[in-house]
Amino acid sequence: MPSDVTPISNAMTKDPMGFKKRMCKSTELLRKDARGCNLPLDIHCGNPYLHPMPKVTNYIVFAIPVFFLLIGIELLVAWRQNREVYRLNDAIANISCGVAQQIFAVLIRGLLFLGYWNLYDSYRLATLGAGQWWVWIVCFIGVDFFYYWFHRYAHEISFMWGGHIVHHQSEEYNLSVALRQGAFQGFSSWVFYLPLAWIGFDPVVFLIVSQFQTLYQFWIHTRLIGKMWGPFEYIFNTPSHHRVHHGINPQYIDKNHGGTLIIWDRMFGTFQAEEEEVVYGVTKPLKSWNPIWANFDYFYDLGKLIIQCQNFPDVFRALVKGPGWRPAYLGGPQTVKPVTPKSFQKFDTEVPKGLKRYVLVQYVVVILAVSAFLLMGGKLREAFASDPVLLGLVIAACAGHIYLSISNMSSLLAGNPLSIFNEVLRLGFLVALVAFFAGGSALLGPFLGVAGAYMLGSLVWVSRFDAPLWERARETDG
Repeated sequence: MPSDVTPISNAMTKDPMGFKKRMCKSTELLRKDARGCNLPLDIHCGNPYLHPMPKVTNYIVFAIPVFFLLIGIELLVAWRQNREVYRLNDAIANISCGVAQQIFAVLIRGLLFLGYWNLYDSYRLATLGAGQWWVWIVCFIGVDFFYYWFHRYAHEISFMWGGHIVHHQSEEYNLSVALRQGAFQGFSSWVFYLPLAWIGFDPVVFLIVSQFQTLYQFWIHTRLIGKMWGPFEYIFNTPSHHRVHHGINPQYIDKNHGGTLIIWDRMFGTFQAEEEEVVYGVTKPLKSWNPIWANFDYFYDLGKLIIQCQNFPDVFRALVKGPGWRPAYLGGPQTVKPVTPKSFQKFDTEVPKGLKRYVLVQYVVVILAVSAFLLMGGKLREAFASDPVLLGLVIAACAGHIYLSISNMSSLLAGNPLSIFNEVLRLGFLVALVAFFAGGSALLGPFLGVAGAYMLGSLVWVSRFDAPLWERARETDG
């Protein structure tokens, strides 16, 4: 990240609200707190709306190769056990939701962190710095405690469920589901951690601890690990406990909200042991692979319910009551029907195997591009530090291409005839981005040649699967 940012306006240059002075003062405090810890601290004292955050390593991005390695191991173990735990369309939809969330977080994370930062900076009761080992442990317990309450209310309050439901929409349960996250969840979750800022936990400690509390929850999304050692199961969240949480069996609804520790559920009455076989998903299936629509589907239904409400109190109840609440004149609250693995029909679509191979190859390229974008964000800011408007446009263009890519991969897997046309737009957009970033370089010609060849080869490949061929492809299996 750049050490200074050109102000957007003269008003920001004059710093009328004193943001710059306050943030520089707090920078010194953080550096004193972290002395000797080798933490990558660099609070930027330029425009706080562009750079309000400490410079903390994004460990989740660096863990991406480990995620895919573990997914590969899970696939291998399932194959050896002759168990089907993955479907390509579902897995790509899961990972694409995680991509959508991570890209959206690039745009909003700093703004959401301002609340924690300003509360810590101005009103903290103590200074619990990174240089004290016990602070990390207590902060981890605090993060996990407040995560429990956020997670619980995200299931019990309708408008919060709209941000969290994305994580539950998959009808499978495997490690790719751990990556399936809602883009809008952060708009409500950040509020729950403000007490930690008020107590005085260093923002750097909070940011790092939050990441590792999230990383713990990756491995518990699997059906291949049964119940574990009793004492461990009693204290920590495990695959067995979290399978229950993802179930739509009536007795499993809204249970086991803990992140790392399951003791919160035992303490507050939301614990449920795994008993009968779990049926995964949500009570109103999404029936789509599209990661963009996945984030809006529930809000669309909630909006229709609000329009049908006849008075403001019912509008308010529709927002804050539990999912499934309805006023009496609309039929009253919905109930969860009993379900079994045999009676539950999973959503699925059929496309030729050749098209699946095309999507898989393209998706590997997309994931590499996403990883590069997330890792090179600081370099982009440095390159365009003198022009924040251009920086914003470049980030928006990169994010737009990623969203178009993951959306069209889902359309191809759904057999949408328009996806072939959208693929032309997507690949053309990619060539344009390559031309922009390589512009003025001696490598412009070679880069454009490679990009053009990639586009042409991809279009020749995917054109074999135009709509009229799909019906015959289903019969001949590609």
